[in-house]
Amino acid sequence: MAQNMILTYLLLTPLAGSILVLFFKESKEQYIKWFGLFISLIAFIISLILYAQFDNSKGDFQFVFQILWIKSLSIKYSVGIDGISLLLILLTTFLTPLTLFSTWKSIKNKIKMFTFCMLLLEAGMLGVFISLDLFLFYIFWELMLIPMYFIIGVWGGEQRIYASIKFFIYTMFGSLLMLVAIIWLASSAVVPLGYFSTSFEDLAKVAPNIVPGIQGFLFFAFFISFAIKVPLFPLHTWLPDAHVQAPTSGSVILAGVMLKMGVYGMLRFCLTLFPQSSVKFAPFISVLAVIGIIYGALVAMVQTDMKKLVAYSSVSHLGFVVLGLFAMTTQSVQGSVIQMINHGLSTGALFLLVGFLYERTHNREISYYGGIAKLVPLYSIALLFISLSSIGLPGLNGFIGEFLILLGSFKSQVLNNWWFTIFAASGVIFAAVYLLWMYERVVFGEIKNKNLNGLKDLTVSEIVILIPIVIFIIWIGVYPTTFFDITSASVEKILNHVHSFANLIN
Repeated sequence: MAQNMILTYLLLTPLAGSILVLFFKESKEQYIKWFGLFISLIAFIISLILYAQFDNSKGDFQFVFQILWIKSLSIKYSVGIDGISLLLILLTTFLTPLTLFSTWKSIKNKIKMFTFCMLLLEAGMLGVFISLDLFLFYIFWELMLIPMYFIIGVWGGEQRIYASIKFFIYTMFGSLLMLVAIIWLASSAVVPLGYFSTSFEDLAKVAPNIVPGIQGFLFFAFFISFAIKVPLFPLHTWLPDAHVQAPTSGSVILAGVMLKMGVYGMLRFCLTLFPQSSVKFAPFISVLAVIGIIYGALVAMVQTDMKKLVAYSSVSHLGFVVLGLFAMTTQSVQGSVIQMINHGLSTGALFLLVGFLYERTHNREISYYGGIAKLVPLYSIALLFISLSSIGLPGLNGFIGEFLILLGSFKSQVLNNWWFTIFAASGVIFAAVYLLWMYERVVFGEIKNKNLNGLKDLTVSEIVILIPIVIFIIWIGVYPTTFFDITSASVEKILNHVHSFANLIN
């Protein structure tokens, strides 16, 4: 029983912490910061216990716990994880304490409210990854929206209100489509099952047998909601505004974890519940993914704001992830899953580094800098290393994910066209162009701006934040088997399910 309750303990830790922090006096800022960090570290320790007890050989859900919640609708509090959700839980609990620690000096007002929002956001993100009931999943999916709205709207930049409202409207629109689809699915279960059900296990048996026309509409209701969150071209326009206006902590969590929820939703729900529609529309979705890869990279090239450049790079990188999912080969899906983690680490670190520089100069314009390698050598080395990992340099984390996605897409019988791979591969070249060009303009050359002469290098606390990320960047790049072992059985199970309904050969 204790083992089955571990996911509930994990969920309750940041949730209870967010409530408890409200009882602190606003003047006790240091105590609030330490308490928030302490709670997030406990959640990380619990996730490590999950990892230690997880059986990699099984593709089924583990640590499953169910209890009837709303009897009249047969809605349950049902939680469990497989290898895919475990990896994303580890990413969430790993980045949250690092993010909280990074805000020690940058967030100076409403500390109690900020810590409350961050812990509540962590609880919402964890809830999404552990939910095995679609009603419960929807609640956590919406719950995330509220704290992120306030993080952008209260602690963001000059146009924070515009950015937060745009983020809220986009996400809410997609969520309402998903809610309608969930109600439709649950109602469709009444005839075959004899009762109204929002259980993922029940709907995974019912949904694939829905007539193709209706299944297509339900598929797109889920897909659009997830595509907005990714964000997939052309539903990406909220992202640059949200990233640029959000505080550094908001950008790190948004890029590091929240964008992955869209991809996770596609993998968990679109492919499993609607396998025939997933295969049918895979070429169309892959075209959007490839357009996103190239478009995001080209727009990133012309950015003058470092933060906006990194934001558009996310559109490009997550296009790779979506392409890998809908290629539906073992290699491509494994590559997509590991690339979700890679993007969380590399792009999260890029936002941290841009944030560190902004805290010193209060300027993100590329043209403001130049020649800072002479002033901040440690910072320059860190920026180069993280940029290379984002580009996909062999030996670092980004390479293995992109390689598997391109390999799997090339072999895909669903896409059945090598042009997808050719065009997608150009995104790797473009990534090198916009990141290395930014690096060259910021770091090299002569110092033309006299205001930079007093620029300080990385502090001890900033180095402490970056070191764990660097370790995982090298670990995944050199020995990715550790992470593939966690997800391989779960990926195989999903693909076998899709292929059994779509009559495909892997």
